[in-house]
Amino acid sequence: MSRSYWIETLGCPKNEVDSEKLAGTLHKEGMVPANSIEIADLVVVNTCAFIEDAKKESIETIFALNEVRPNDSNLVVTGCMAERYGKDLQDAFNDDVDAVVGFGVPVTLKEKPEIPEFDLLNLPRPKTIDQWGYVKVAEGCDRICGFCSIPSFRGPQRSRTMTSIKQEIQSMDLREVVLIAQDLASYGRDIPDDVSILNLYEETSELVPWVRLLYLYPSSLTKGLIDLIANSPVPYFDLSLQHVSGPLLKRMRRWGDNHKFGEIIENIRRQNSESVFRTNFIVGYPGETEEDHDKLLQFVEENRIDWCGFFAYSREEGTFADSLDDQVSANLVQERMQELNELQDGITAGHRDSLIGKQVEVLVDSTGTARSFREAPEIDGVIHVPDNLKVGAFSTVTVVEATGTDLVATNHPS
Repeated sequence: MSRSYWIETLGCPKNEVDSEKLAGTLHKEGMVPANSIEIADLVVVNTCAFIEDAKKESIETIFALNEVRPNDSNLVVTGCMAERYGKDLQDAFNDDVDAVVGFGVPVTLKEKPEIPEFDLLNLPRPKTIDQWGYVKVAEGCDRICGFCSIPSFRGPQRSRTMTSIKQEIQSMDLREVVLIAQDLASYGRDIPDDVSILNLYEETSELVPWVRLLYLYPSSLTKGLIDLIANSPVPYFDLSLQHVSGPLLKRMRRWGDNHKFGEIIENIRRQNSESVFRTNFIVGYPGETEEDHDKLLQFVEENRIDWCGFFAYSREEGTFADSLDDQVSANLVQERMQELNELQDGITAGHRDSLIGKQVEVLVDSTGTARSFREAPEIDGVIHVPDNLKVGAFSTVTVVEATGTDLVATNHPS
């Protein structure tokens, strides 16, 4: 009888890709997925360590799974926490965890490691029944953002070859591909081949009907890339802004300000007024003043971004921001977050209401559930459609209702 495994994935889409490739490796070794944790021979927790809350969730999950797994099973911790803390994490769990294994090797912000022997980035991808899929095109990051610890344990950027990415996409038989990386717009800069995210986007668009790019640094947005996305079937711009106050962004070791970001959004909308935007902002970064907060409120109000997330600053050891003075109190951060969320909720609701009565093309992800180009999978709303629409097909529907972030649509008369 084949041994079975259970993989618990925490964190971002990049971790989901790693887990899928890990599952493919276990399949090759003759293992099969377990129906539940309680009967698995191997339990793997793919952890996240991006912010403090993510680390707490990872630790709580490890202890929870340890309580329900079989006594003779193995519990392995991998992912970002394993890479970041290594042996210290193994010692902390004592006998509760059988192994703590990173996907790569521990690194520092100053030292660039050799590529690890066990490198999930280029492992083959197992088949999927989904209509869309994340494809990770690079690992690591060369930027030095003041709040981010990722380079310390994921290392410098390592881009995959375009050939390996295209082969993976072709093997998955998808209707939509979502390209992801820590710094997606910098794809290809670290390899000798004359490739870029623009080249990759063009070639990927020839393989699948929809291509979506997540996590684009605004300073890396070229006119050519903007033109391609704005005039594509998926004019969706996920911009990594983090804040809009120029002085605070400098303190974050980031580029830009409210005027530069506003110009980028305005230029894109001039090309295609239907373009959709998503971004995230950090609230309470050390030194954030009321003036900084007011600039952010004004920017959100004026630019009417479709999807916007607000995250409380998380103090991470080893980062530039960890040693900064002027830490913002938790109570003030929560007040600012509430004000921003209330403003954004109204903006998002207005965008969704504006679609009522319109005809939209959707990709049917599963029975009764679909998305248009306006909704990135797993992070935005969905469109509820009639059950008779074929899964995996593109269909034209008419929006009849907006319920929060979701829409309800009916068949479009033929």
